[in-house]
Amino acid sequence: MTSQQGSFIWYELMTTDPISAKRFYDPVVGWNIQEETVAPGLEYRMIGRSDGGNAGGVMTTDEDMQAKGDRPAWLGYLHAPDVDAMVEAIRSDGGKVMAEPWDQPGVGRLAMVADPQGAPFYLMQPEPPADQPDATSDVFSVDQPQHVRWNELSTTGPENAIAFYTRHFGWRQEGDMDMGEMGKYQFLHHGGAMMGAVMPKMPQMPASAWTFYIGVDDIDRATEAVRSGGGQVLQEPIEIPGGEYSITALDPQGASFGLVGPRNA
Repeated sequence: MTSQQGSFIWYELMTTDPISAKRFYDPVVGWNIQEETVAPGLEYRMIGRSDGGNAGGVMTTDEDMQAKGDRPAWLGYLHAPDVDAMVEAIRSDGGKVMAEPWDQPGVGRLAMVADPQGAPFYLMQPEPPADQPDATSDVFSVDQPQHVRWNELSTTGPENAIAFYTRHFGWRQEGDMDMGEMGKYQFLHHGGAMMGAVMPKMPQMPASAWTFYIGVDDIDRATEAVRSGGGQVLQEPIEIPGGEYSITALDPQGASFGLVGPRNA
């Protein structure tokens, strides 16, 4: 697979109720989440976009996972050309290894880790399709609906987090926005694109975590769909640089996410 080292190459919703997740996200975003699992005995469903591509996956948390404390959440996968070496580097740099590296047939080599401030994410060295050895991921886009368009880290240690991700994943921090008493909103760049930002964790957040902002065609339509679908809007639409709008919300199972898009009315 063509190297996308340090890029977000997959997004995954961990949920207790994948059928309810489909009923919620399909109208909000325009997706078509699979009703059937990808294989017998594996509670994993693909998130289909209207252009025929995939936006990520939905994994059902079983009772054992829930007993260990897993809660509904969105998680991102970062490309690592050598998962084992990256796991050891993260461990040595104060991060936590939540799941040691393993091979997933037909998918690739994976590990689950957390940065030194506790924000979890996956590492992945994908196994490309046999007929597409140079395939690349397109789940992230800076401007397209039905893709994740923004990756936002809320953390107890913004400067330490920036140093960690730039050191291990080749990102760079450039530019910021003053949020007054809330601190700085510091922009992250990778591969020639602005891909997200780092901000101080707000008191109402239980822990450091990533929030992923999904592109929609109309922010007001999508916001109403969140409410009518049983979700909770945490932040009403606010204008962002460039003239579009964003919200933050919880889905009916409690997973947090963001939406970003134009206001068409």
